[in-house]
Amino acid sequence: MVYKPGALMLMGGRLILMRNQIFIIALLVFTFTNKGLSQQSPGLGVEATAEEIAVLDISIAPDGVGLPDGSGTVSEGAEVYAEQCIACHGDEGQGQLNDRLVGGHGSLIDDAPVKTVGSYWPFATTLFDYIRRAMPYLQPQSLTNNEIYALTAYILYLNEVIEEEDIVNAQTLPDIQMPNRDNFIMAYP
Repeated sequence: MVYKPGALMLMGGRLILMRNQIFIIALLVFTFTNKGLSQQSPGLGVEATAEEIAVLDISIAPDGVGLPDGSGTVSEGAEVYAEQCIACHGDEGQGQLNDRLVGGHGSLIDDAPVKTVGSYWPFATTLFDYIRRAMPYLQPQSLTNNEIYALTAYILYLNEVIEEEDIVNAQTLPDIQMPNRDNFIMAYP
C-alpha cells in the first residue's frame, strides 16, 4: 500500500486517520464543545478605570497636546540639574557616564555627528516628554512638572535655543523652534 501524507488509510476494514487529521478533529471538537472559552478571561485582575489609564498616559505630542500645568525657569533648572543630572550628564550637559546633552551644532553633516538635544532633536516638547518619562535614570517619573519644565528650560538654554530669562510652560514650550526642526520629515503629519 502506498502512503500519502494526510490521506485516510483503510486497514482491516477500519478507517484509520493520520496524525494531522486527528489533531485537527480534536481541535474542532474542543473549540465547538467549549463555546466562548477563548473569549472568557482567566478571572485575574480587574478592568482598568479611566483614572488609572490617565496616570499612565503621559505622552506629549510635538504640538504640546498633553503638556501639564506648571512652569520653570533656567535658574530653577540649573538647581535641579545640579541635584539630579550632573552625575550622569556632566557639568553643563557636556557628557559623563551618559550622553552629552549640549553642543554638536552644525555637526550632523560631518562623518561623526554629535547628536544632542540642541543639534538633533526636532521638537522642544520631546525633551519635556523624555525627562518626564525616563529621568532621572534611577528614579524615572519622580520629578514634579515644575522641575521638568525647569530642566527643559535649562537644557534648552545651554543649547542656546532660549534666553536665560525665558519661562517654559505648556503655552511657551510648543512654540520653541529647535535648530534641526526643518530637517525632519513627518511620516504622519
